[in-house]
Amino acid sequence: MYSIHDFGFFLASCVILNLPPGTDTFYILGRSISHGRSAGVASVLGISSGAMVHTFAAAIGLSAVLAASATAFWAVKLLGASYLVYLGVRMLLAHPSASALPTDFSSSNFFAAYRQGLLTNVLNPKVVLFFLAFVPQFISATSSKFLAFITLGMCFVITSTLWCLCLVWFSSFLRSRLHGGSGFANVLNCTAGILFIFLGIRLAASK
Repeated sequence: MYSIHDFGFFLASCVILNLPPGTDTFYILGRSISHGRSAGVASVLGISSGAMVHTFAAAIGLSAVLAASATAFWAVKLLGASYLVYLGVRMLLAHPSASALPTDFSSSNFFAAYRQGLLTNVLNPKVVLFFLAFVPQFISATSSKFLAFITLGMCFVITSTLWCLCLVWFSSFLRSRLHGGSGFANVLNCTAGILFIFLGIRLAASK
């Protein structure tokens, strides 16, 4: 598969990254609760479109940089491993809360929900870092980097879209479970944090 390695770890990481409540989670829940499942689905489509923007931007830009220099390739891998450890520590220390769940939207139509979902994802630093630092960890130095970026990026889009649609369907239940930084949200963060630290150390030690 275009010299992609540790594909199972990549898929697991995609799932784990989406579980802890973050900006996208609260936006989808807010839209779904305020304006129904149609607006929730529109926000999911917008967020997924944003992830595709990151996928193609990374494939076109970063892949060219990495292909030009083996030193740059390994530097990005090291930075990506460091980012995983940082992300894991941050998740362990975080205390998520749904008290700031957005519900006051200027418009409730489908396109407005889609547009805001797109901007929420495109401008989310967590997603930018994911594509710039994390994805290269699973691409071989001798691979076709453009195709590898597209493949891994689309896998991320698919897994995140499925999870976000689940958020829409179970929005009322999840809102009550996440309210006030509940134990449920903390368990998700701690689990993700531990696994990301493990993956970061594993990738830093790999050759």
